[in-house]
Amino acid sequence: MDDHILETAGLTKEFRGFAAVRDVNLRIRRGTIHALIGPNGAGKTTVFNLLTKFLIPTTGRITYNGDDITRTKPAEIARKGMVRSFQISAVFPHLTVRENVRIALQRPLVTSFHFWRSQRSLEVLHDRADELIEAVGLSEFTHIPAVEMPYGRKRALEIATTLALDPEMMLLDEPTAGMAHGDVDRIVQLIARIRTGRTILMVEHNLSVVEGLCDRITVLTRGRVLAEGDYATVSKNPEVIAAYLGTVDA
Repeated sequence: MDDHILETAGLTKEFRGFAAVRDVNLRIRRGTIHALIGPNGAGKTTVFNLLTKFLIPTTGRITYNGDDITRTKPAEIARKGMVRSFQISAVFPHLTVRENVRIALQRPLVTSFHFWRSQRSLEVLHDRADELIEAVGLSEFTHIPAVEMPYGRKRALEIATTLALDPEMMLLDEPTAGMAHGDVDRIVQLIARIRTGRTILMVEHNLSVVEGLCDRITVLTRGRVLAEGDYATVSKNPEVIAAYLGTVDA
């Protein structure tokens, strides 16, 4: 029997009568990298917001590890082991790389809001922070404020802070958006390294990235699922070609 970590049934989100997402059924197999792709406005980020509870579905059901999480709050979703990134880099710009990762590591120690504690009390986290920093290739930036790093390195830092939460499932929203070619290659290699023991669901516009990384792909258009399968299957689908290029002939 297939082991699916995340499933949706009839997932729909309407905004004043406009259906941004309609009747989306997803089945994400544990341990795979699964991509959501589609043209602009297809509903990909809306689906992400529904899955991580930044939006509440109008109708439909979401299950994670067999539990119904349709009405669960975002913080509880993260505690259950499903953590997401965003389209733009979400790090503390004036903190160093180590400090950014350390903040994420504080949660299990219940020291997240103990701002009055001395700096020395947090040193216990340094070894693990440095391990994560090395894992994403940022050791040379350990003591550099995030604001001083190139954009691609900030995205790597965001992945490090996500890994600090020890997620079972990661949702990456356009992890290579706005990057130069060299940074894209670096992030692709990073995602390939960190997939071991995890499930990854990602929104990605770069089809070369999708082809090289993803085990399965769901294509959305106008808020609906258009096609699903591996890259070889969906890339030859006439409806997918039409959705991206306007006509099958194109």
